[in-house]
Amino acid sequence: MLAVATVVGLVNGRFDTVILASAAVVVAVVPALVSKSWLKTVPWPLLLVASFPLVFGASGSFLGIVVVGTGISALALLVAVTLQMTTAVRMTPNFAIGFVVISTLGTAGLWALGSAASARFLGSSFVSTNDRLMSVFSAALVASIVAGLVFRWYFRRQLERNLDIEATDEAQIA
Repeated sequence: MLAVATVVGLVNGRFDTVILASAAVVVAVVPALVSKSWLKTVPWPLLLVASFPLVFGASGSFLGIVVVGTGISALALLVAVTLQMTTAVRMTPNFAIGFVVISTLGTAGLWALGSAASARFLGSSFVSTNDRLMSVFSAALVASIVAGLVFRWYFRRQLERNLDIEATDEAQIA
C-alpha cells in the first residue's frame, strides 16, 4: 500500500506523500533484506499507523496536522524497531519514547525549513503566521507523545504475550 501511495504521489505531484511513503517502505523492507528472510518484518500495526496520513489525507486543521504528526511518529517508531532488529542497538522503552518525540519534532522542524525554502524559491505556499507555525509544532508534539505512549503500551503487551507463550512452551516441555 505504501509503495502504491508513492507512485500515486509521484503521478499527482504530491512530493510530501512520496517522501513519507517511500521512507516508510525503505524502513519496512530493511529488516527483511538484512536478515535475508521475508519472515523478519516490522510489526504491521506500525505500518498501518504510518500510512494514516496517506490514507486520510492531511487537512489544514489541527486534527489533520496531528494525523500527519502521528504518521511521522510511526515512521520514527519504525526506525527504532528496525534499529533494534538489525543492529546491536537496544533501547529502553523510555528512551524509545524520547527518541520518537525528538525525531518527530526534528522532522517537523526540517519539514518547516524545507517548506519555507520551497515557498521562497519555488513559489509554493507556506504557513502565513507564526501562530500557525507554532500550531504545527504543537500538533507534532501531541502526536509524538501519543504515539510514544501507544508504542510503550503495545510493546509491553507484546512482551507479556511472548513471556506467556514461553512459559507455556516450557511447561509443555517439562
